[in-house]
Amino acid sequence: MPPVQKKKLGSYPTFLVVFSITLALVVVGLFGLLLLHAHKLSEAVRENLEVQVYLERNLPETELLRLQQDLGRQPGVAEQGGRPAIRFISKEDGARQLLQSTGEDFRQFLDDNPLRDAYALKIRPEYTDTLHLGQLQRGLRAQRGVFEVQYPRDLFASINANLTQISLVLLGFAAVLVGAVVVLINNTIKLAIFSQRFLIRSMQLVGATRFFIRGPFLRRATWQGFASGGLAALALVALLQYAYLEVVPLRQLRDDVLIGALLLAVVGLGVVIGFFSAYWAVNKYLKGSLDDLY
Repeated sequence: MPPVQKKKLGSYPTFLVVFSITLALVVVGLFGLLLLHAHKLSEAVRENLEVQVYLERNLPETELLRLQQDLGRQPGVAEQGGRPAIRFISKEDGARQLLQSTGEDFRQFLDDNPLRDAYALKIRPEYTDTLHLGQLQRGLRAQRGVFEVQYPRDLFASINANLTQISLVLLGFAAVLVGAVVVLINNTIKLAIFSQRFLIRSMQLVGATRFFIRGPFLRRATWQGFASGGLAALALVALLQYAYLEVVPLRQLRDDVLIGALLLAVVGLGVVIGFFSAYWAVNKYLKGSLDDLY
């Protein structure tokens, strides 16, 4: 019967560690992508909300142009293509929109169009709360030629409240998930170093310093964390591209800067957790007694 090969002293389950850390980081990254796209979706919803600025009657063309420029300089007005997101709605356009929504033409029994010319202003997402909207409304009313400023207060308040609740729930899940992943990666590296405990004690017995003993383990854990983070980032990019191909409207929520920052954070998380997990695990055996090895 051939002799059974014993496991070499100091062997390290590199593949298992990298594979486990990569999976954990992919889970964190996927949830991070969900948060980013949810954030962009909330911004898109808020950007589609409009404030209606109704004008005095019979304003000349020059006054309309002057007023449009003044409204565009108000804080909180969104921009599209580098220009204020303002569109002019004439009273004739307003009458046609009313006819489409109600199916009744009031012009058949009224000699004059009672509607007013108006400007519709899109609002920056950070200005859609009650405080900023109130300030914006006062600023718009103070403009010469403005008759009235209206916006759907209940709709604004409802959207803000719902988006805030959803964000808090998602952030709570994210915190729990990150904590669970940190524990998982920490335990994975601890188990890997557990297989090295006799090697660590042997190095101590021959007089190696703690710094000398820790060095190789910390470097290896750091590189494993970096490699796992890189693999996780590549997997996330591939999954994201697949999602964009399958769900085309999802591309409108894409933000390359935030996605790049998230991928760097995933790599950084792998490096940091790998380094400190190895540091704590090695220190445990450096400071422990001989009984702790068994």
